[in-house]
Amino acid sequence: MNLENIKSIEQARAGFASGAFLPSDLTAFYLKNIEANNKKGKELNIYLEVFADVMDAAKMADAKYKDGSARELEGIPFAIKDCILIKGKVASSGSKMLESFVAAQDATAIKLLRAAGAVLLGRTNMDEFAMGGSGENSAYGPTKNPLDVTRVPGGTSSGSAAAVAANMCLVALGSDTGGSVRQPGSFTGVYGYKPSYGGVSRSGLIAAGSSLDQIGILANNIKDVETVYKIIGKEDVLDGTSIPAEVRREKNKKAFSKSVCYIKSAIDSEGVSGEVRNNFYAFIEKAKAKGYGVNEINNEDLSSLKYALAMYYIIMPAEVSTNLSRMEGLRFGGGDVGAVLNYEDLYKKVRSKFFGKEAKRRIIIGSYVLSHGYYDAYYGKATAMRKIMKAQFAKIFKEDSIFLSPTAPTTAFKLSSAGETRDPLTLYMEDIFTVPANLAELPGISIPSGFDSEQLPFGIQALAGYGRDQDLFDFAKDF
Repeated sequence: MNLENIKSIEQARAGFASGAFLPSDLTAFYLKNIEANNKKGKELNIYLEVFADVMDAAKMADAKYKDGSARELEGIPFAIKDCILIKGKVASSGSKMLESFVAAQDATAIKLLRAAGAVLLGRTNMDEFAMGGSGENSAYGPTKNPLDVTRVPGGTSSGSAAAVAANMCLVALGSDTGGSVRQPGSFTGVYGYKPSYGGVSRSGLIAAGSSLDQIGILANNIKDVETVYKIIGKEDVLDGTSIPAEVRREKNKKAFSKSVCYIKSAIDSEGVSGEVRNNFYAFIEKAKAKGYGVNEINNEDLSSLKYALAMYYIIMPAEVSTNLSRMEGLRFGGGDVGAVLNYEDLYKKVRSKFFGKEAKRRIIIGSYVLSHGYYDAYYGKATAMRKIMKAQFAKIFKEDSIFLSPTAPTTAFKLSSAGETRDPLTLYMEDIFTVPANLAELPGISIPSGFDSEQLPFGIQALAGYGRDQDLFDFAKDF
């Protein structure tokens, strides 16, 4: 069998069970692709590290199939974003600050993958500390889009999305703070899914924004996304934000209804490319043809949407500045900075040398909005507006099951030239459709939706009500 054609967990398991090929064969296939294209050839820079014990794990899976004890994900090769802890492995979060940090434990999601028999191939490149929307902000160099190496793969889960698109793994885990799984999914033509907040345990995730982050899933098809979510999407006592099992059951009592809604003015706004707009409206027509009721909602019904980016770029940097305060060269982070005079001197030298530009930018913004005299003016208002947004979305989802938009206002844009500095505000605008899901704690998914005139993929974003992740799976299966 041509292993290049294996694009789903179901196909892989069928091949393993029939003896057509072994888990070690599939793992070796991916390792060969990584060797050929990660640093050599195309130099995609997708993996920061391929684990030395990968083939040992794959051969253990071979034995499980031979003795009939194979588990649900036995032998399925996964790529893991560099901010998710894997015991005994480096977790640098794409930063020189944590270049030598070795995890002492597995993240809960990793424990659950291991318990289901998954093979962990390695850790993937990402924007430093999950900050950025292009994959260019890693301390280890930019990730390239395997569909067009002159373009970005999106971020911050750049390596995980690109690994799936480049056939360097079957499924990948990423993390999503404001679109960090969905946008790279859109840019590379794969499914990118962010669960409801608390849907997947955050224990063992190096967080950028603690009230925003979720571990997400990238895959070639919606069935694989659903399969993996049902394995890792469980209540966890190690995560105080984890959705209790009884709440999950209660949220899913209502049957999925074939009704969608969108805000036309948001789709028609300046900054959304014409091709993206046309693709979205073509998708709406497909939904109608498949029997979906389509409701164009008023701006007043979701008046908070116009403040989404402002809210996000106050709340997220504020949480970043708090979370990264522990990176001071004593407890976490750092390296050789020469002689130091005192602790303050150490902090300055460590943070100056080992944080990148985008991390520094967001720490400064976050410290500012949390400072005396500005907290109420900025952070307080942003959190108040966030509550309004949650309430408005909750009202919308009483009428319609799915809220639709493009995943991003453009398709994958060009990599910056050597020495070029991108305008941060222009990059922040790329998050315009994705950040509301994180602010309102909603599940969201990017669904591949064809290609533009340059053969770059489009993505359609679907959001569902809090805790109603199954609605996204049911919806995506229709397309």
